[in-house]
Amino acid sequence: MLSLSEKINYNPDVLSCLANLSNDEVFTPPRLVNDMLDMLPEELWRDKNATFLDPVNKSGVFLREIAKRLTKGLEEEFPDQQERVNHIFKNQLFGIAITELTSMLSRRSVYCSKYANGKYSVCTEFDTEEGNILYDRIEHTWKNGKCTYCGASKSEYDRDESLETHAYQFIHTENHEELFDMRFDVIVGNPPYQLSDGGAQKSASPIYHKFVEQAKKLNPRYLSMIIPARWYNGGKGLNEFRNNMLSDNRISELHDFPDTSDCFPGQNIRGGVCYFLWEKEFEGDCKVITHRGDVIGEPVTRPLIEKGLDIFIRYNESISILRKVQGFEEKTFNELVSPRKPFGFATNFKKFKKERSSRYKIELYRNGKSGYVSREQIEKNLDAINKWKIYVPYASPGDDTYPHLILSTPLIGKPLTVCTETYLMVGPFENETEAKNVKTYMKTVFLRFMILLAKSTQHITQKRYSFVPIQNFSKAWTDEDLIKKYKITQEEWNFMTSLVRIME
Repeated sequence: MLSLSEKINYNPDVLSCLANLSNDEVFTPPRLVNDMLDMLPEELWRDKNATFLDPVNKSGVFLREIAKRLTKGLEEEFPDQQERVNHIFKNQLFGIAITELTSMLSRRSVYCSKYANGKYSVCTEFDTEEGNILYDRIEHTWKNGKCTYCGASKSEYDRDESLETHAYQFIHTENHEELFDMRFDVIVGNPPYQLSDGGAQKSASPIYHKFVEQAKKLNPRYLSMIIPARWYNGGKGLNEFRNNMLSDNRISELHDFPDTSDCFPGQNIRGGVCYFLWEKEFEGDCKVITHRGDVIGEPVTRPLIEKGLDIFIRYNESISILRKVQGFEEKTFNELVSPRKPFGFATNFKKFKKERSSRYKIELYRNGKSGYVSREQIEKNLDAINKWKIYVPYASPGDDTYPHLILSTPLIGKPLTVCTETYLMVGPFENETEAKNVKTYMKTVFLRFMILLAKSTQHITQKRYSFVPIQNFSKAWTDEDLIKKYKITQEEWNFMTSLVRIME
């Protein structure tokens, strides 16, 4: 039989270079795992009774790094190394894998063997192959075409037995006692982010919030997960989760990554990601830290939700700017911006004519290409057809690398023009001068910075303009005018331009 040291040396560290299973199942680099574990109290690593659960095991890296810390911290309690390792793996570390493949990968990285009771396992106490890392194939519970637990689409996930169901065990049960009959001190992990919902254009719905909510129900002492940051602004099933998170004063620490690649190299999850620490016994403001490239911002302890707002403002430095602007109590620009499909035309609308005629004489903007439609085809905003307006693409250009444009270049829409939902409409306006002045304003760093504060995905919806004040558009507004009006300091301006690129 192999010695303990031989078994440990048998396990090479490949977890820092694994390819992700998909954009929804992202492996967590060991460095990031340790940054998350650093938020936990040091005394946990010396507590032989502390229990740890990763309910979304992919590579097993969370349990492996916890095991390293406990192995060092419990050295005095268990001088014999094998006895110490047996105690840690048998009594303190628990996991639930998300697929059969990741269950084997997790056991391989945690136990040094895909079988917990195998020849190469570092723990000699297990009498089952799975040890404390469980995986059972779970089926969705269908009702009206959706899973009652996770909301997955039956058309997408009612699959053959040879395929993964993606019915994740942790959120497909109401009786967790059936999994582990115990209470956990720490729950930590990186949950799956979304599932296809069967909608158009490969639409997907978020699922990560369900893991956070389920973990809270278990009432651990500490909870830490890394999740997409788009919950900051809610939307698509996240409004209730956002409200609950922002009002939960047990979140003691939040690390924000506006650019995902600063956290997961090579990944582009629009809106960035974050990880947090939730403490059962904590009550107060949250320590917020922003990460941008190699720069870690100064921690600021503040409420997660600013008075009078219903979203999280991610940049600490932006709070003073926002307060100055809101102090003017002006009407906001979202009143001028249309919802999606301003004239009722979808992006894939095809019933247009390429040539203008006496009936088809209204020009249609679609993905930068023009066609012509009749007045009878237009469903909404009929009063805007004969007026001036601005068309601005609904999607933000590029990725989240800063400085960022935030908006694509807005276009002036003359009378007798309309657009598909590729664009939102701003206006309408009575004359060309007013429309040109609005376009100039929309190109300012100031306006695009105010949009950024409310932005969490690539979609710039009507609501994202809710921090932008309306100006007197009988004149053109430049950044110099706006800096003077709102008394923006040089330091604040430098910060704004570090995030928002000047638009030529």
